[in-house]
Amino acid sequence: MTTSDHRLEIAMGHMLRTGVTVAALVVLAGGVLYLWQYRGPVPDYRHFHGAAAEETHVGAILRGAMHLDNRSLIEFGLLLLIATPIGRVVFGVVGFAKMKDWLYAAVSAIVLAVLLFSFFWER
Repeated sequence: MTTSDHRLEIAMGHMLRTGVTVAALVVLAGGVLYLWQYRGPVPDYRHFHGAAAEETHVGAILRGAMHLDNRSLIEFGLLLLIATPIGRVVFGVVGFAKMKDWLYAAVSAIVLAVLLFSFFWER
């Protein structure tokens, strides 16, 4: 393993650790706000009631998180958690391309394309 390979591996590890830590802290902050602000009746967990469709769009989640809405903060933290491995693959594409390791850069780019396709494709 060369020095540049080792540095890339260390940087990817730091990026993954940071992403997961930030996502966990955002979800924790949203959970604490939820418990602090919630003053309603005890929910009935026997029946599932999903969120309204307009509340699940990224724009609505970001707007709610900017206003410190507790549920939006939790959803934003989950989006960060989902984005962390995608960011790692992007980091890999760029890192391998800088090292001129075209095989691994191409494989990482294919993995990125599959991830993005599966993330944005709606049935």
